[in-house]
Amino acid sequence: MRTIPGPTDHVVVVGAGLSGLAAALHLLGAERRVTVLERADHVGGRAGFTRTGGYRMDTGPTVLTMPHLLDEALAAVGGSVAERLELVALHPAYRASFADGSSLDVHTEPEAMEAEVERFAGPAQAAGYRRLRSWLTALHRVQMRSFIDVNFDSPLGLLGPDLARLAALGGFGRLGPRIGRFLQDERLQRVFSFQALYAGVAPARALAAYAVIAYMDTVAGVHFPRGGMHAVPRALAAAATDAGADLRLSTEVRSLERGGGGRITAVHTALGERIACDAVVLTPDLPLVHRLLGRTPRRAVPLTWSPSAFVLHAGTTRTWSRLAHHTISFGRAWESTFDELTRTGSLMSDPSLLITRPTATDPALAPPDRHLHYVLAPCPNLERGPMDWSEVGPRYRDRIVAELEQRGLTGFDASVECERVVTPADWAGQGHAAGSPFSAAHTFAQTGPFRSRNLVAGAPNAVLAGCGTVPGVGVPTVLLSGKLAAARITGAARPVRRRTSAAGLTGAAL
Repeated sequence: MRTIPGPTDHVVVVGAGLSGLAAALHLLGAERRVTVLERADHVGGRAGFTRTGGYRMDTGPTVLTMPHLLDEALAAVGGSVAERLELVALHPAYRASFADGSSLDVHTEPEAMEAEVERFAGPAQAAGYRRLRSWLTALHRVQMRSFIDVNFDSPLGLLGPDLARLAALGGFGRLGPRIGRFLQDERLQRVFSFQALYAGVAPARALAAYAVIAYMDTVAGVHFPRGGMHAVPRALAAAATDAGADLRLSTEVRSLERGGGGRITAVHTALGERIACDAVVLTPDLPLVHRLLGRTPRRAVPLTWSPSAFVLHAGTTRTWSRLAHHTISFGRAWESTFDELTRTGSLMSDPSLLITRPTATDPALAPPDRHLHYVLAPCPNLERGPMDWSEVGPRYRDRIVAELEQRGLTGFDASVECERVVTPADWAGQGHAAGSPFSAAHTFAQTGPFRSRNLVAGAPNAVLAGCGTVPGVGVPTVLLSGKLAAARITGAARPVRRRTSAAGLTGAAL
């Protein structure tokens, strides 16, 4: 594994999102001095929050999987998730509802899920689920150790025994057909393949290797932190500060100062401060990183961006028993939906929606006798589907609400007393390329060693982290990106675990 040359005593991390905070913790564990600069007035990056009318609304990801990666980051400074967060395992992880009126609870325990599949689709499909679960587990084991939790210096790094194992597992085939080998019920196929949209690719075209996301959701399990998802970056930031990090909020980085050989010698802020450094970790979206570095890397094919998301955050006076913490409401359409999102650039004519009800697990996120509902509708990004969201947004909000009521959430509109709508234009305003919070899509040419590297040509002491670089999009992979970035600086192929005294673990996360 290549590491950055020269001294690395003081590292400046640009951005206090999940990747930046994870990088900071791993660097602190390796006894580097760390300064974290965040332009917002709070930590979290995409995993942000807002307070409106007594409601505490997460404004970013709502699904937390693979919490052991949080433990790994906190262990670098002698901490643990148990000391910093209260995580609740969700049972069911999801509820899937379908246009034919049927519904399926997705359990992570094998016996419970097998029984649910048998109830839903019969014993043959339950047997198929058992085989699918074994395949997902094997796929995850191979990918995590050799293709996800690893720094590649070149595509040649793919070569090895696990490449053959991944091929033998069918990882280089297509996701949709591969799931279909195990499950013939079209509804079940959706449950185990819709996650490809997180990677920005339709299931029919995504590599089967991306079934690893379904493993994270349906086998490893889904959790929710009390206090909301924003409790996660707060916990990481508290641990980093207690371990000695200099965390500065409301501090925007304007430029990077260069020295001999292109090394970054200092970071300049919008406040006029010059902060000298030995190395930098850059976590903003790729276009901003490229502007700071003064160049955009050449690619044979321009970057392709993932679809975006229209989100309605609603504080309501009531809720509906048909909703679990997470409910996926599938429309009748399927393949045509992905064509609309990724090819024609039009809004879904028959939308599938993710409805999250965080107050099902943590009622304290809303005033007494009130509820929170987040409704996410995938939509084209601004490059694929340019449209005036100032005009389209209000109409689409009403259309989505009407769809919810038609699907059984009767009285939803009348129950809303507080709301916040987020469109691709809002994501673009936050600096996300093409108005997509999901960054570069995981096409084959943007996957693994072909994705934007975390080492920077022409800046030998700069490293990237975040969803635009390796290993990719999603809370688990973004946490890993911070660890991989730190490893490029420290040379530690595996996390450094540091013991601290009890006095070093006094920061409250919640």
